[in-house]
Amino acid sequence: MTKLTCFKAYDIRGRLGEELNEDIAWRIGRAYGEYLKPKTIVLGGDVRLTSEALKLALAKGLQDAGVDVLDIGMSGTEEIYFATFHLGVDGGIEVTASHNPMDYNGMKLVREGARPISGDTGLRDVQRLAEAGDFPPVNEAARGSYRQISLRDAYIDHLLGYISVNNLTPLKLVVNSGNGAAGPVIDAIEARLKALGAPVEFIKIHNTPDGTFPNGIPNPLLPECRDDTRKAVIEHGADMGIAFDGDFDRCFLFDEKGQFIEGYYIVGLLAEAFLEKHPGAKII
Repeated sequence: MTKLTCFKAYDIRGRLGEELNEDIAWRIGRAYGEYLKPKTIVLGGDVRLTSEALKLALAKGLQDAGVDVLDIGMSGTEEIYFATFHLGVDGGIEVTASHNPMDYNGMKLVREGARPISGDTGLRDVQRLAEAGDFPPVNEAARGSYRQISLRDAYIDHLLGYISVNNLTPLKLVVNSGNGAAGPVIDAIEARLKALGAPVEFIKIHNTPDGTFPNGIPNPLLPECRDDTRKAVIEHGADMGIAFDGDFDRCFLFDEKGQFIEGYYIVGLLAEAFLEKHPGAKII
């Protein structure tokens, strides 16, 4: 039995090569399939240069376990969460190392209803099976299928459902996608808002997906990674700035002076807005 050190408390992350490679990705897919026994799951991957190969190896492991795979292509983690819930499938996996260094990659796993799989909700069981590698022979007659799909339009519909476009006032936004997976989604949001006549102007920086991350690893939580967004807000006289990490499951906001806004202030603002729509709701 091989100890797999890429399994962490809440996800899978490891240095490429020894800790995470295509063989290990196949074993993870096979273990996920044998443990949860899903009928259909969705897969996606971020812009890292190794994500596509790892995703396809993962898909093969899932198919060998009899799971049908729907591949939504280059995507962010939030799109996997959305796809899992929207399609009503049995789970989803995003291949991503988020904001980790270049020589890393990883995976985030969910089950039906887009419920995260962590150490105490199944991840340790998947690890145990992947480490043992004692899988039953592949039944070719029952092998799962593989299909590529796109849910981008449905995802944009979902996002815009949170706002009333008619109530938008003129707004100039700096958006820094960090050369990650957020870029195409930002393009789609911009196009949709323009078609609806919304008075929103986008100033996009580092918007083109690029797995070499020519402008640095997208981790706006680090002070040294905030300067480009700050400067763009000031230069363009923007109302605010938004910076995403690599798989856009986190974003960070800047005010009209280019100053970074700490997360606890954002929680308060969002809570206030949600409570107006849902009085008495609990905020976690």
